[in-house]
Amino acid sequence: MLMSSAAILVGFIVLIWSADLFVAGAASIADNLGMSPLLIGLTIVSLGTSAPEVLVSINAAMLGTGELAIGNAIGSNIANLGLVLGVTALIAPLPVHRNRLKREMPTLLLVTLGCGLLLLDNELDFVDGLLMLAALIFLLVDMISTQVHDPSSADRVKADQLPRLSPLRAWVSFISGLILLSASSKLLVWGATVVAAEMGVSPLVIGLTIVAIGTSLPELAASVAGAVKGHGEIALGNVMGSNLFNLLGVMSLPGLFSTQLLEPQVLQRDYASMLGITVLLAVALYLSKLRPSCRNGAGQIRLGRSIGVLLLLSFALYYHWLYLTA
Repeated sequence: MLMSSAAILVGFIVLIWSADLFVAGAASIADNLGMSPLLIGLTIVSLGTSAPEVLVSINAAMLGTGELAIGNAIGSNIANLGLVLGVTALIAPLPVHRNRLKREMPTLLLVTLGCGLLLLDNELDFVDGLLMLAALIFLLVDMISTQVHDPSSADRVKADQLPRLSPLRAWVSFISGLILLSASSKLLVWGATVVAAEMGVSPLVIGLTIVAIGTSLPELAASVAGAVKGHGEIALGNVMGSNLFNLLGVMSLPGLFSTQLLEPQVLQRDYASMLGITVLLAVALYLSKLRPSCRNGAGQIRLGRSIGVLLLLSFALYYHWLYLTA
C-alpha cells in the first residue's frame, strides 16, 4: 500500500511538471517555425494542457483498466465545474465573455447530452469512441476557423505570453517532457490500480476521486492565480474547453482499444451528477444575463460568489453520494 501510494504521489508530481516541459517545448518549436501565437494557443497549448489526462487514459486502456480512464474524465469534469469554478468564483466574481453564452455553453451542454446518449447501453465501444473523436476534430476545426476570422470572439494569446526557448532547448524540452509524461502516467495508473485492489474498490472510483482531483489541480492553481490577478475570465474558458476535451478526447480512448462495460452507476450517479452541475452552470449564466445586479460597469455578465457556493456545494454533495454508494 505504501509503495503504490508513493507511486501515485510521484506520478502526479512528475506528470504535472513534464506536461509543462512538453507544452513549453512544443509551443517554442511552433514559434520558431513561424506559427502565429493565436494558433499556438488554440492548438498546442490548449491540447498540451490535457496531455496528462490523455496519457493516463491511454495507459489505463492498455493495462485493461479502461474504467479508471472513464472515471478520470467524468470526475475531472465534475471537479472542474464544482471545485475549480466554485473556488475561483468565491475569490472574485467571474466576468463572462459573450461567446461563452452564444457558443461554448450550448456546445458543452450538447456534447454532454450526446455522449450520455452513446453510453445509454452501458457500453463504450469502438464506434462510440470514433464518433466522439470525430466530434472533437470538428469542434477544433470550427473553433480555429472562427477565432482566426473573428479576433474578438475569444481570448487572444499574446506573443509575450508564450514560452521562448532556443531551437535546441525547445526540442530537448519537448522530447524529455513526452518521455516523462509517458513514464509518470504509467506509474500513476499502476499505483492507482494497486490501491483500488488493496482498498477493495473499483478502478472507476479511484478514477473519479484521486486521479480526477489530481489531474484537475493544475487547472485549479491556474484559475485561482488568474482570479487573484483579475483575470477570472480565463478560468471559465479553460474549464469549458477542458471539459469538452475530457468528454470527446479522453473518455473516447478506452473504447478505441476494447469495448468497455460500464457499471450502471456510471450513468445513474456519476454522469447524471456531471450533467446536473453543467446544467446548473448554464442556468446560472443565463439568469445572470437577465439580472442587472450581475453586470459590471461595461455591461459584462459576472458569476458572483453565490454561484461559487452553489457549485462547491454540488461538488461536496456528489462526493457524499459517491461515499455512500461506492
